[in-house]
Parts: sequence; C-alpha cells; structure tokens
Amino acid sequence: MDPEPRYVRSGFVMARLVNPIVGRLGGTLVLIVAGRRTGRPRAVPLGRPFEVGGVRYLVAGGGETQWVRNLRAAGAGRIRFQRVTTPFRAVEIVGPERDRLVAAYREKQGRTVDGFFRQLPALADHPVFRVEPIE
Repeated sequence: MDPEPRYVRSGFVMARLVNPIVGRLGGTLVLIVAGRRTGRPRAVPLGRPFEVGGVRYLVAGGGETQWVRNLRAAGAGRIRFQRVTTPFRAVEIVGPERDRLVAAYREKQGRTVDGFFRQLPALADHPVFRVEPIE
C-alpha cells in the first residue's frame, strides 16, 4: 500500500472562500482539469504564472495536492489567465531538472510560498509540470 501523499491541505477559508473569489477575478492563473474520479472539470487558482526560458510550468508548492493527482491522471487540462483559456498537455518533470525549477519557483514567488516549504522542505515533495499548449 502506498503511503499517504505529502501535501499541505488548504484551510476552509482558503478553499471555500478565497480561491473561488480569486479564481473569478481574472488576475491569477487558473488550472482547469478533469477530476480523476468524477471526470467533472475542477478549477483551481494557482497564483501568478511561472515561466523559465519562455516555457510555462505548474509547480505544486503544496505538494501532492488534488490538482496534481488529477493532472497526472488526465495528462492534460486548460489554463485560464486574463480571460484567455488555453488547452495544454502536461509533462511531469522529475529529478535534477525538477529540483532546479522548484528552487527557481521558490525564489521567484518569495514569501508567498514560504509556508509550503516550511511544511514540505524537500524539493522532491513539489511536483512540476511543463505546460505544452495544444494548437
């Protein structure tokens, strides 16, 4: 049996109040991915876009979250940013490249992600996906 995935659970206020409001305002990147059990679309605000060398990545600051597990299962999703929705294929990055990207993410996002890294300090605890737009 696999151990329980390591992730930082969102509190009630963040999950039920803040995220739905932030997701509708349009100034944050929103991931839309099919639920792995229901198949219904799930919209998750992820904050500011993160790019390195002109390539967009999704970094799971909170670890093995529900959106990570859904994206792994689906292999694709949509990103909404500033009222533009883009379908994409997700490619999970592992090993030293993932570690480099997580370190860059942490540096760029600053204090906004410090709480995640206090609870999950290992770089390997933060999955990373490269976003490959589908034309």
